[in-house]
Amino acid sequence: MKRRGAARVLGIDSDPDYLAQARFAAEATGQEIEFRAMSVYDLGDIGERFDIVLFMGVLYHLRHPLLALDLIHEHVADDLLVFQSMQRGAQAVVTPREDFDFWDTAPFDDAGWPKLHFIEHRYAHDETNWWVPNRACAEAMLRSAGFAIESHPEEEVYVCRRTDTPPGAGAVYPARGIRA
Repeated sequence: MKRRGAARVLGIDSDPDYLAQARFAAEATGQEIEFRAMSVYDLGDIGERFDIVLFMGVLYHLRHPLLALDLIHEHVADDLLVFQSMQRGAQAVVTPREDFDFWDTAPFDDAGWPKLHFIEHRYAHDETNWWVPNRACAEAMLRSAGFAIESHPEEEVYVCRRTDTPPGAGAVYPARGIRA
């Protein structure tokens, strides 16, 4: 981002080893980048917004992934969010109706229903993997947190714009004119 003209770049991570790697890369390339050891759950402490927020390969390592997306929307994303998450399960995406009857359980069996798979012990020999969404879930979580998906350039990557929809207020499906 710095090489592309960003006036200021801030990198955060809670793992000191990853921060050390990032500092090494910045020094090796001569880039002036600020790094902070902090959790995504502490984003409110930053006190500023950024034109572009990269949230790549983080969601599935979090115990509270939707909270993290809400905090990004509320505290640091001014415009664009570039989001990437490992995804497993069906690639199908169901457009949900506005509401369902309590006894209607069929939607949950649909392959395109948003699903967030819980990892109790470890996945890929990594005990920091907690959750893995399917595609429908990743997209639904982004909308629910107040981001409109602008593009889907790679299988697990989304470029999103921050909307004025507050997190938890529901997703807006402009093509259908409904609010979920």
